[in-house]
Order: sequence, then C-alpha cells, then structure tokens
Amino acid sequence: MGENKASGDTDRRIGRRALIVGGAAAAAGTAVLARDELARLWWRVPGVEKPREPGAVDFAGARWVAASEANYRRADRPDDYGVDMVIVHVTQGSFDSAVRAFQDPGHKASTHYIVGQDGRITQMIRELDVAYHAGNRDYNERSIGIEHEGFVDRPGDLTDEMYEASARLTARICARYDIPVDREHILGHVEVPGTDHTDPGPHWDWNRYLKLVRAARTAAPDTKALP
Repeated sequence: MGENKASGDTDRRIGRRALIVGGAAAAAGTAVLARDELARLWWRVPGVEKPREPGAVDFAGARWVAASEANYRRADRPDDYGVDMVIVHVTQGSFDSAVRAFQDPGHKASTHYIVGQDGRITQMIRELDVAYHAGNRDYNERSIGIEHEGFVDRPGDLTDEMYEASARLTARICARYDIPVDREHILGHVEVPGTDHTDPGPHWDWNRYLKLVRAARTAAPDTKALP
C-alpha cells in the first residue's frame, strides 16, 4: 500500500501549554521561536481552530469515510503549511482493504483520497490536515496524497475510469492551491526522498496522466477550499 506503519511523521499536537512554555522561554532569552513556526502553531490554541463541517469533502462527488485520527495530524493548511505537491500511490490491494487499513489506528498511515478502478473517489482526510502517506515529514506537510486501487505489477488494474477520475481530482487540487501541472509537483511515492516504496510502478502512464490533468485543469472552476 502507499504507506505502512513507518510514516516518517511522528509529530504530535502541540497544545496551549507548549505555546506558553515556549513563549516564556523566548522571553527569558533561552530560546527564540521563528515567526513562521509561530504562524504554524497559533491555531492549535483551544478555541481558534478553523471550524469543520462534519462529513464535508473537498472534491465534489467524493464519498466521505473518516480515517483513524492516528493516521493523520490535524492542521490548518494552507495557512500553516503551503500545499505544492500531489503524490500518486497505488494501494497494492483492493479499494475496500485500503479503506479498512486507513480506518485502523495501528496502520499509522493514510492518504487523503482513494480512487477505485471504477472511478469512484473516497476522501478519508480533509485537505486541511497532514496525512501520513509519503514517509517524509516535509513532503507530508506539503502534499495531497491519492491512492489508486490495484497492484503495481498489473497494468490492467490502471483503468480508463481510474485515470480520468484521478485526473479530475488532481486538476481541482492544482487549481485550489495554484500547483503547476508538471512532474516537479505531481510525483509518485517512489520519488519521495527516503521512501522504500515503488508505487505507482512502471505501468503508471505519466504522459497520459498529465495530459488528462491539464485538460481537466482548464475546466476546473472550483478552487475554493471548504470549511
């Protein structure tokens, strides 16, 4: 699957006490907190988190199924972490097995979306939040992860319906965050530094996929992130 237990992102939530202690330390001259780090942390103080609409999805037509909270980190992207990448995964299993894995707190990983061979899309983590999918903390914080149902050594698993649905999804994500549609910003899990994964594998047709994304990008009017 796109990610097993070794997510590479072991960060945990930083509460009000951590902010107070950090502020006191800075005032005492024993530590200095950078401005960008404070900008990332301010919203975590109780009462300032961005309101969430239960069951809301960021892509129209997606079905919402919540991942376990152990498999992602709540955030307020893109305000605290800019989003500038889409990372393509292949599940190495069925659609349903991927959903079950991402609902399992022991799995310690999940992508934002899963795309089925029939073109159906399930969202399991809001784009606001940091999914543990890339095996690299920096890449997790900067990216949206998309799983695709199938196996890397079975080219027949990569259906027309899957390519087209995924391309529409990626086009909307690129429109929302102003991400260039190119191989510098849309990449495979195998290309993430430090990962030992091989997905999406040698049969993933990048030329075809980027062509579909570009076509869909020109017809993607919705760039608004949902609450």
